[in-house]
Amino acid sequence: MDDPAAPGPAGSPANDNGNGNGNGNGNGKGKPAVPKGRETFRNQRRESEGSVDCPTLEFEYGDSDGHAAELSELYSYTENLEFTTNRKCFEEDFRTQVQDTKEWLELEEDAQKTYVMGLLDRLEVVSREKRLKVARAVLYLAQGTFGECDSEVDVLHWSRYNCFLLYQMGTFSAFLELLHMEIDNSQASSSALRKPAVSIADSTELRVLLSVMYLMVENIRLEREIDPCGWRTARETFRTELSFSTHNEEPFALLLFSMVTKFCSGLAPHFPIKKVLLLLWKVVMFTLGGFEHLQALKIQKRAELGLPPLAEDSIQVVKSMRAASPPSYTLDLGESQLAPPPSKLRGRRGSRRQLLTKQDSLDIYNERDLFKTEEPATEEEEESAADGERTLDGELDLLEQDPLVPPPPSQTPLSTDRVAFPKGLPWAPKVRQKDIEHFLEMSRNKFIGFTLGQDTDTLVGLPRPIHESVKTLKQHKYISIADIQIKNEEELEKCPLSLGEEVVPETPSEILYQGMLYSLPQYMIALLKILLAAAPTSKAKTDSINILADVLPEEMPVTVLQSMKLGIDVNRHKEIIVKSISALLLLLLKHFKLNHIYQFEYVSQHLVFANCIPLILKFFNQNILSYITAKNSISVLDYPCCTIQDLPELTTESLEAGDNSQFCWRNLFSCINLLRLLNKLTKWKHSRTMMLVVFKSAPILKRALKVKQAMLQLYVLKLLKIQTKYLGRQWRKSNMKTMSAIYQKVRHRMNDDWAYGNGSSCSARCSCHKALPLQQVWHLQDCEPRYRFPLTFLLLFCGIFCLFHRSQYVALASLGLSTKTRLALNS
Repeated sequence: MDDPAAPGPAGSPANDNGNGNGNGNGNGKGKPAVPKGRETFRNQRRESEGSVDCPTLEFEYGDSDGHAAELSELYSYTENLEFTTNRKCFEEDFRTQVQDTKEWLELEEDAQKTYVMGLLDRLEVVSREKRLKVARAVLYLAQGTFGECDSEVDVLHWSRYNCFLLYQMGTFSAFLELLHMEIDNSQASSSALRKPAVSIADSTELRVLLSVMYLMVENIRLEREIDPCGWRTARETFRTELSFSTHNEEPFALLLFSMVTKFCSGLAPHFPIKKVLLLLWKVVMFTLGGFEHLQALKIQKRAELGLPPLAEDSIQVVKSMRAASPPSYTLDLGESQLAPPPSKLRGRRGSRRQLLTKQDSLDIYNERDLFKTEEPATEEEEESAADGERTLDGELDLLEQDPLVPPPPSQTPLSTDRVAFPKGLPWAPKVRQKDIEHFLEMSRNKFIGFTLGQDTDTLVGLPRPIHESVKTLKQHKYISIADIQIKNEEELEKCPLSLGEEVVPETPSEILYQGMLYSLPQYMIALLKILLAAAPTSKAKTDSINILADVLPEEMPVTVLQSMKLGIDVNRHKEIIVKSISALLLLLLKHFKLNHIYQFEYVSQHLVFANCIPLILKFFNQNILSYITAKNSISVLDYPCCTIQDLPELTTESLEAGDNSQFCWRNLFSCINLLRLLNKLTKWKHSRTMMLVVFKSAPILKRALKVKQAMLQLYVLKLLKIQTKYLGRQWRKSNMKTMSAIYQKVRHRMNDDWAYGNGSSCSARCSCHKALPLQQVWHLQDCEPRYRFPLTFLLLFCGIFCLFHRSQYVALASLGLSTKTRLALNS
């Protein structure tokens, strides 16, 4: 891909003009001439990215978008004609079954239940055509019986009402049986495999079934204060049914995961993968809980373990932060624009005094854009961006793409009001037990000459300042749930017989993990394959999976306007897929980490093995500002608007008429989720941090800071912070504003030298090999809790056997399972 911020092709000769050190005036004291090609490219880069200023985006992060937006994303614009088909099927069936002349909304509740029971009875027919008509009638009810409504609010209201009614009559279970039948339908799969191009007509039955199930999950999942008591009871019952195995069947999420893997394997190319992923994401969110529920579970679990309460809620703290804003005063533009050349500063105290005054103005850098006035990228950084792009291309084998032209966003007038500055940092500092031990080890080696291991209480022989430092570190000591879980696992390994078998609570997260365990690598690879195919930085290849089967019509468009509509629909389709996968992976990682740290590490390791890190970097190696401000939507064609009014005639104005928001909610949501996912994969993992350095991620992440949204900037700065010490002194020197932003916004670790290169400079090659044995370690650890006790007993038996048969000790000791496991996990 030709990125706007990456240099030209490597190896292209510099276009030197022959003036090696002259500046054109004949005195030979000027700077060396810059090659014209590179200078032209730099000018184009500054014009494309630096001149367009992004306003502060008023974005509120949450579990999902608004209710209407989440429902509208279920349908593609190609499916709009099917709304009329669903209505006709319902009206034909309703008139034949209900003798009264009343409409559906005019019926009593008992009459409505009687009609729904009749619909479910008529689903159990042999004819696929009759069964499809009845399913469409049920879908029309779930869509809100829009033919009898006058406004969008009425459609959404009756959609919720009908979905609760359908669930109470057992509709979800009936449609689940039909879904099993369609998944096992080999005739549909073979027919789709024989076709050269799969279209939307090949997945009609599946789309109807998945649409009904998605509408039921999304409407019942939504909680409102005015909901009656019966609805709240039905919601909890529905959540329990989806979370736990019923009638010796697997949880519903596992069925959807199997559909994803079957689609990626090429055995079922007709599956409507967007609907499957949306339903899978909402089922996981409904059963496991969203971010607020996750925070409540974390607080509850810390209280059960006797740990102190959390100092803050991360999402709430980020919501109170503000993004870096454009400069408000000319004096705040920075040294790079106002400072005279260094040659004119020699021997001039007034100029130095002036520079010191400008240095003092850094105290009000909340009013400045910390990234807009950054010094221009050096030649070394531009070459690093190009090398990183070539590395990512080789890692993911993606085709190149033409550069995206960023549309100029709406400009907002700059505010001249001064900002009320916060008096402290937004985060409470955290100190790990390892940090205290490392600090005392260094202090004892320096002042005493020997160490005491993990003893953090004995301070004899150390000077008074060291005592105060240790006291301060212990005041901010943070013990995580993961630390307690690892400690418990170590105790179980040491005393397996006395402690007995661990009792694992049957939580929804535990049940889902146990069901996913044996096919977890296939699930992660399948999700990343679809994410790669939906990324805007990739193009279709012959060997890639086709994710457009549920958006392409049977007959391709013949006019320009129809082609424009289809192009918008395809881009929207890909954006929704990226949104669902990013949110799904983030939810799984967070819930598995809370349930048990080894489950989180196992899932993370398989994501890393499947090249998740370079894939996310490849996703961000584009004009992120253009991606976030893209308007791939047609408001008049969105549900429920398209059901109330007649579909307008396609014109250029109607296609370009979208919402007036500054950004696309789902795209910004996806970017933040991917950054959070990348941060979780690399946090406290040196080998994975070195992967960020090897793939030249710093220029890619730095370009994402152009987006003025506090949460996105925070996670970008976190990723830059963990690799700062490996980027070199020149990078830190030329990116001081980024370093200041890291200090301002990211949590502090008291004895972390992230801003300096004092740590051991390990290369990526010598550190990545440590991650390879972990794959076997996670396989061993995932035998728990069901198989940990027999495995530990087997090791104990082998040890006793070796005491009496010393000749076989070497052969059995070569296994070293327990020691290897403990050492690998501790590393």
